[in-house]
Amino acid sequence: MGYIQGEGRQQSSLFPPTLEELVPEDHLVRVIEAYVARLDLQALGFSKAEPLKTGRPGYDPADLLKLYLYGYFQRIRSSRRLEAECQR
Repeated sequence: MGYIQGEGRQQSSLFPPTLEELVPEDHLVRVIEAYVARLDLQALGFSKAEPLKTGRPGYDPADLLKLYLYGYFQRIRSSRRLEAECQR
């Protein structure tokens, strides 16, 4: 059993054609995504980097790291405010 997966950025939908088209080429999100993709999370001590086979799947640690890094760069300290920003 894997992690809970978000919508793929390359996935086509009705409006807009892809999520990728909504993000400008020079946006901070692209830098954070490229940075986290190059990290070896298990070597950095993320003990839950491999999903367990039992229970409800958790969120991917890489996705949560991306979210917290984005919040850090945007000076968002509160988890509740970060959640509200994700809904925008």
